[in-house]
Amino acid sequence: MKRYLFSIVLCFIAISAVAFGKTNGVSFGISSNFNYGWKFSLEADSTALMNDYDDSKWRKVNLPHDWSIEAQPSPTLASCTGYLPGGIGWYRKTFVVNDTLPCHYIYFEGVYNRSEVYINGHLLGKRPNGYISFLYDMTPYLKEGENTIAVKVDHSRNADSRWYTGSGIYRDVYMISAQKSHFAQWGVGYKTKKITADNAELVIDAAVVNPAKGMTITATLTDADGKIVANKKQSVVKENNDLVLNVKRPKRWNIDKPYLYNLTVELTENGKTIDRTTMRAGLRTLEFDANKGFAINGKNIKVKGVCLHHDAGVLGSVVPAEVWHRRLSKLKKIGVNAIRMSHNPQAPIVYDLCDELGLLVMDEASDEWEFPKRKWVTGWNHGTPAFQGTFDFFEEWIERDVTDMVRRDRNHPSVFLWSIGNEVDYPNDPYSHPILDGSKINQPMFGGYNPDAPRAERIGEIAKRLVKCVKAVDTSRPTTGAMAGVVMSNETEYPEAIDICGYNYTEDRYQQDHKKYPSRVIYGSENGVGFSQWKAVRDNDFIFGQFLWTGTDYLGESGRWPSRGLGTGLLDFASLEKPRGRFRASLWSDTPVAYLGTYKIRRANNHLSIDAWDSWNYQQGDKIRVVAYTNAPFARLLLNDKEIGELKPYDDETGIIHWDIPFAEGCLKVEGCDSNGNVVAECTTVTTGTPYSLNAYLDDTTDGNIRHVIVEILDKDGNRVVLSDNEIECEVISGRARIIGLENGNNQDMTNFHNNRRRAYRGRLLAYVNVGRQDSQVEIVFKSPLLKSTSIVLK
Repeated sequence: MKRYLFSIVLCFIAISAVAFGKTNGVSFGISSNFNYGWKFSLEADSTALMNDYDDSKWRKVNLPHDWSIEAQPSPTLASCTGYLPGGIGWYRKTFVVNDTLPCHYIYFEGVYNRSEVYINGHLLGKRPNGYISFLYDMTPYLKEGENTIAVKVDHSRNADSRWYTGSGIYRDVYMISAQKSHFAQWGVGYKTKKITADNAELVIDAAVVNPAKGMTITATLTDADGKIVANKKQSVVKENNDLVLNVKRPKRWNIDKPYLYNLTVELTENGKTIDRTTMRAGLRTLEFDANKGFAINGKNIKVKGVCLHHDAGVLGSVVPAEVWHRRLSKLKKIGVNAIRMSHNPQAPIVYDLCDELGLLVMDEASDEWEFPKRKWVTGWNHGTPAFQGTFDFFEEWIERDVTDMVRRDRNHPSVFLWSIGNEVDYPNDPYSHPILDGSKINQPMFGGYNPDAPRAERIGEIAKRLVKCVKAVDTSRPTTGAMAGVVMSNETEYPEAIDICGYNYTEDRYQQDHKKYPSRVIYGSENGVGFSQWKAVRDNDFIFGQFLWTGTDYLGESGRWPSRGLGTGLLDFASLEKPRGRFRASLWSDTPVAYLGTYKIRRANNHLSIDAWDSWNYQQGDKIRVVAYTNAPFARLLLNDKEIGELKPYDDETGIIHWDIPFAEGCLKVEGCDSNGNVVAECTTVTTGTPYSLNAYLDDTTDGNIRHVIVEILDKDGNRVVLSDNEIECEVISGRARIIGLENGNNQDMTNFHNNRRRAYRGRLLAYVNVGRQDSQVEIVFKSPLLKSTSIVLK
C-alpha cells in the first residue's frame, strides 16, 4: 500500500532594494526593482536590440505590462484566449549601474512568451516558456555609463494556449548585485529531518558560487517575535553545503494557523558578510495514505481546493498583490483550503500569500507536452480547432522548466504537491490507445482508437523523466499529474510513475480503481461544482480531496462571440461571490451559512439550481422556486415576517432545501435553524424599486496601493437593484490616483476594458484604483444618467 510521509520546513524570500538577500525568490545578492522607465513598441523590428536604435517615439511603460489586455476584443481573433491579440513586442531600457559590486544579474519573474534578452546588443539568452522565472548574468557585457537592455517578446502564435495568457513582461523584474562569491540562484532551501512536539531537526542546504577557503555559513532561525530559536555556523567546504538546526518546541504551519518563522542564512569571508538571504519559514508534516487520505501535522483533513488561472478580468495577466490577497481571502472565507496553479507556475507573490493565509498549493508545470492540443478559435468545442502551442520547445526545455519550478517554489510551506502536467492524456488529444475501442469510457474523447495518433505509452515514458527532475531537487513532497483519460492512462506506466493520481471529472471510477489498484492514492484534481462530486470525496476516506473548476471566472476558453471567458467560478471576474460560491460555502464553511436564491418555474420539473441569484422581482402570481443553501440542519422561509415555507430538514440528496411559492412583493427571508429551531444564520432579499442613486464603498482587506471600490445601484430605499445595468462613469477629482480598470463581471461585455465608464452588471461595478504612495487624500466621483451620483474619499 502506498503511504507517503513528507516532513518539511519551507521558506519564501521577501523583497527589498537595500539589503542582502531580500530578493523576490532569487535567494542571493542585493535586489533593486527594475520595473520603471521602460519603452515599448508593438512591432517586429529586429534592429531594436542595438544600443544606437532610435526608440524616441516608443511608448513609455512601467512593468509589469500586458499588451493583449490593452486591445479591443474582436470576433476575428481566437476564442481560446478571449478574442484578444498576441503579436511581437519589444521593450527597451537605458540604465546606469550605481553600485560597486562586481557582479550584476537581471531576473524576470515571467515573460509571455518566447523571450530574447539583449544587453548592449549581446544576446543574454532565450526562454520560450512564458511562465517560468529566469535569470541572466549581465556582468561581462556591462560598461561604464549608460547600458541598454532590450527584450523581444514573440507571442505571434497568439492561439497557443487553451486560455488567456497575456503578452509581454507581465511580472516583476529585478536587477541583482552581488559579490563574486555568493549563494546560487534559488540555492538556499531547507527541510525537516524530523518534527516532534519537543524538537524539529532542520537540514539547510546552501549552494555557493565560487566558494573559497576562509568562508563560513551561518543559519539563524527566529520566531515571529524576533527571538532567536536556533543558530548554527560552519565552514564552507564545497559548492553544496548542509547545516543542521535543532528547534525546541517547534510551532507548526497549518491551514488554520499558518505560523511562520524567519530564517537568515549568511555567507561570510574573513568575518565580513558577502551575501545574506532572509526568508520566512513554515514547519509542517504531510502524510498521504491510499486508504485514509491526507493528513497535515498528523491530522486527517479533506482538501477543499479550487483551480485558478493567473488573470483578473480587465487587468489581464498583470495582477497586483492586493488583488490576489482579496481574491484568496474571499475563497478562504468560503471554506477553500487549497489552490491548484492551473496549469503553470504563477507569480511568486501568490505563493507568498498562500503561505500567509494558510492555503495549500498544488504547483503545476504545464498543460502540453510533446504534441499540440486542440485550441478552439470560434468558440469552446465549436468549429475547427487550431494547433498552435508550446510543444515545439518541449524536448529542449521541459526538464529544465520542471526543475526550475521546483527549485524556485520548494521554499513555500503552502506547496504540498508537484504536478508534472495537466490532461496530457486526453484521449485522442493527442495520444491514443486500443482501449478506446470497445471499452465503456465515460470520459470525453475525440473518437475511438486512432492508430495514426501518437501512442499513449509515451505518456508514461515522459512522466518518468519529469518525476526524476522533481526528485533530484525535492523528495519532501509527492509528485502527481491531473489525468483526463484515466482508462487509457491505466494501460501505461503513467499512474505508477507519479506518487499520487489526480482524476479529472471521473468520480464514478473512484470505487472501482481503489479496489483494482489498492496502493494508489487518489484525489479529484479537477472537478465540477455539483453536490454529487463533493459527496464522492466526503463519503470516501480514501479520496483525500478535490479541486473545483474554478475558483474564479477567467479569460479565455470562451464560448462563441460574445464571450470573454469561462464562467465556472465561485467568484466572478471581479472576485465577487456568485450564488455557487454561497452553495459551496454551505458545504465547506465551518461557520453557519444561509443563502436564498430564486428563479421562475417555467415548466414542471424538479431542477434545483446552485446558480440562483438573490432577486425578488417578479410579476404578481408568478410561481417561484426559492432555494436555500445552508449548512444548518433545518431551514424555514418567511415573507414579510410571516412563515410561508414550512421548516424543512437538510436534504442530503441535493444539498438544497427549496419551496415553490407564488410571488408577492416584500421582504423574503430564509432562516437556517438548529435542531431546536433556533436561528443560526439567515439571509434576506427584498422587492426593489427602480434605480435611483449610486453608492460606493471599499471592499478591501489590505491598505496597499491598489484599492477595490464597489459601486452599487440603489433604489429609493437603499436596496441594491440586482436587475439594473446602468452605465457608470468614474472620475478622480482630487489626488494622484489612477483608475486601472472597471470590472462588472459580465462575461458577454466585450466593450473597451480601459474606458472610465462601464455598464454595471447585477447592480454593481468594481473600480480598481491605484492610489500610489502619497500623503494626500483621493476623491473619486461616480455618476450615471438620471441617477444621484456619489463619491468616495480614499485616505
